[in-house]
Amino acid sequence: MDYIKLTTETIDHEHICCGFSNKKSVEGYALKKAWLKDSFEQGYVFKRLDERAKVFIEYGPAEQAWVPVTAPHYLVLGCFWVSGKYKGNGHGKALLKEVVEAAKEQGKNGLVAVVGKKKNHFMSDGKWLLRQGFEVCDESSSGFLLLVLRFNDSDELPRFDPRAKTGDSPSTEGFSVYYSNRCPFTEYYVRQALSETVKNRDLKMTIIKLETMEQAQKSPTPATIFSLFYEGQFITTDVSVCMDSRFDKIVNKVLQ
Repeated sequence: MDYIKLTTETIDHEHICCGFSNKKSVEGYALKKAWLKDSFEQGYVFKRLDERAKVFIEYGPAEQAWVPVTAPHYLVLGCFWVSGKYKGNGHGKALLKEVVEAAKEQGKNGLVAVVGKKKNHFMSDGKWLLRQGFEVCDESSSGFLLLVLRFNDSDELPRFDPRAKTGDSPSTEGFSVYYSNRCPFTEYYVRQALSETVKNRDLKMTIIKLETMEQAQKSPTPATIFSLFYEGQFITTDVSVCMDSRFDKIVNKVLQ
């Protein structure tokens, strides 16, 4: 199994797995590549299978992570995806092993990952990570868990930052959406699809784009790729809620 590590020199002519065949996300795909280039300078890593496939892992130092967690001397997992026919072939374990080895080589205390109490869209599978030796070290009232794989039991446990632990958006009038260019899908689905969807329903919406690491680290949601709120209450990480045909079903299910 050959995996390649993308760099600032190679990323322009290499694909980044998700979104490479989605015509609606051409702009978002370019923005994700730009985000990766900037993040590489902070020690962020993108590794993928050397195939035209959606098999990859992203990780970087917790101190520079675009998530509101405190985890000194840990590596934070970003997107981690093995899809389609590539499932069940050991890619997930192999990629995770590479991150563990990198963390140990760097003298880190371990790894951390943000997941949902139930499987959330655009987040790692918490149950799978727990089977690989991770444990729950913190949770938020909005349904997120912080998992840790520790190399030393005496280390201080990572934690969500206070605002993310509470999980309430300060924007309490109508809908509010937080998103970043960590994902190639969000730019189109938030700026066009969701904007049209709420306009068709004459609803109020506030868009908060997280454009810097500092903004992301102060976010009320650990899901800084995409999070939808209503009157300050967290609704979903599912980007498909932006679609007119999906909005009512997903929102009403949560608010009932």
